[in-house]
Amino acid sequence: MPLPPRSAAPGPRTRHHWTPPPGRPPLSARLMRGTWRGLPPRRHAVGWEPGLPVPAADGSPLLTDHYFPRERGGFPTLLVRTPYGRGLPWSPLYGLLFAEQGFHVVVQSCRGTGGSGGTFHLWRNEPADGQATVEWLRAQPWFDGRLATIGPSYLGYTQWALALDPPPELKAMVVQLGLHDPHGCYHAGGVPNLDTMLAGGTAMAHQHRGVLALVGALLRLQRRLGAVTTARPLRGAHRDALGEIPWLEEVMDRPDPDDAFWEGADLAPSLDRVTVPTALVTGWHDLLAEQSLEQYRRLSRAGCDVSLLVGPWTHASALGRGLPDVFADALAWLRAHLQDDPSALRPTPVRVHTGGAQEWRDLADWPAEPAATTAWYAAPGGGLCAYPPADGLEPLATLRHDPDAPAPSVGGRLLSRTAGARDTRAAEAREDVLVFTGPPLREAVEILGPVTARMTVSTDTGHTDVFARLCDVAPDGRSVNVCDGIAPVRADRDRPAAVRVALGSTAHRFEPGHRIRWQVAAAAHPRYALNPGTGEPRLDATEFLPIRLTVHAASALLLAGPAGAGGPATPSPGASAGPAADGRGGG
Repeated sequence: MPLPPRSAAPGPRTRHHWTPPPGRPPLSARLMRGTWRGLPPRRHAVGWEPGLPVPAADGSPLLTDHYFPRERGGFPTLLVRTPYGRGLPWSPLYGLLFAEQGFHVVVQSCRGTGGSGGTFHLWRNEPADGQATVEWLRAQPWFDGRLATIGPSYLGYTQWALALDPPPELKAMVVQLGLHDPHGCYHAGGVPNLDTMLAGGTAMAHQHRGVLALVGALLRLQRRLGAVTTARPLRGAHRDALGEIPWLEEVMDRPDPDDAFWEGADLAPSLDRVTVPTALVTGWHDLLAEQSLEQYRRLSRAGCDVSLLVGPWTHASALGRGLPDVFADALAWLRAHLQDDPSALRPTPVRVHTGGAQEWRDLADWPAEPAATTAWYAAPGGGLCAYPPADGLEPLATLRHDPDAPAPSVGGRLLSRTAGARDTRAAEAREDVLVFTGPPLREAVEILGPVTARMTVSTDTGHTDVFARLCDVAPDGRSVNVCDGIAPVRADRDRPAAVRVALGSTAHRFEPGHRIRWQVAAAAHPRYALNPGTGEPRLDATEFLPIRLTVHAASALLLAGPAGAGGPATPSPGASAGPAADGRGGG
């Protein structure tokens, strides 16, 4: 994609006289700022220049708000580029909080959003418009040549877009819960992610219009969610709730990552050559967690100075209840790389929250080394055992998926408010959800890395999805989701087929007395669009078949963890590790 010509690498900046304008930050931002606890004390009073028109690459005005410390002296600059408007929550989260700590903060509405000119596109304009904004910064009398970027979600994407050809002023990035691959976000595991499409489309279309517009749109979506997600055909059903959103129509209509529509969308190439010091933040229940972990792996492999913080958060809660940790991590990184003050940096590059144990752990790398993979095999009667069965094709359990009453999605990596760790016992009691459960653990089992379901399955329609989930079962029977994934299956009817379902990565400790549980279903609705069972495209299908899904022996959960961290406690080869807690025998 063409980029505007850049200025030569800057030398030391000569500061010109600048008289700060008298404006105060908006009242809404000040009120929200006053509700937050656990943050460092304010160092500076903050001023505000709203609505500055910055020329985009095509000349369109990009409306930009400038927050600044009301003090004499030079301060580095943070760039925040967003399609979600410049008001709440960005004005207090970035404008106020960081200006208080001694940064100029530039919050800009992407092209075609928040009053900015031009037409919004999900990715095509961001590299050039980011460069054009830096060109504008160079002309500002308060800009001293020290620049960093910061922000979550799509605000992370705009940072990777700038990093495709990083300007010499760019000294650091803080990518929080950020994506680099839009296709992977909307078509997770090869299955349309309806929750992300609908909730993300609502935020993109309405948040930049203000809080009331966004709340109203979310309420409309909630009221009509059942009708939207069960419509046949699914194509266009969202319009009654969300209105016309052209980019969303295209995203839903193009499931193939090799479709020309997605050309240039995946910014992974920038990850392999970025040298800008980068701090990454995500949560184990963030829908973009795997993209953040991929960013860490690529940057680390390329020798980039990179850090990783992973908390017990969803996409929304990281900047809610996780704000004190997330803000402290970002502030330490920015001061180290923009102000030569590394005093608050962590002792190791990686810090992860370990579920189950509910503790933070500092690591030298991710995944942690040394590592080992332990297999837990599905067993007759709904158990888990340590050894593969003698007959790997033996049917173990069968479920019947009814497309008119599909297995529900409960918690996990969602955008909607039901995301995160949840008690899944109600779903496990359904006849269309299989459970395989280990015995009470005699010693702790720890996972530090990816979880995979390696399965052999058969189906009477030849087409199905396999949704797999790892749960932690407490002594009182509460079954809490740890991680999960989905994969489409296409096979000959009634002939077993091999499938691998990536459940994502996690850090979790199963305490003694707890049990490991593996759920299997053919749907997680409305999180994912249903498989019609016919081979027809999901958006166009009008006929949906009931599906009988059978799990065969030799199906196993593969858990990555520290070497010697424990494994299945099974009395003898081939023996069941214990029945399912509900006694259903796995279905």
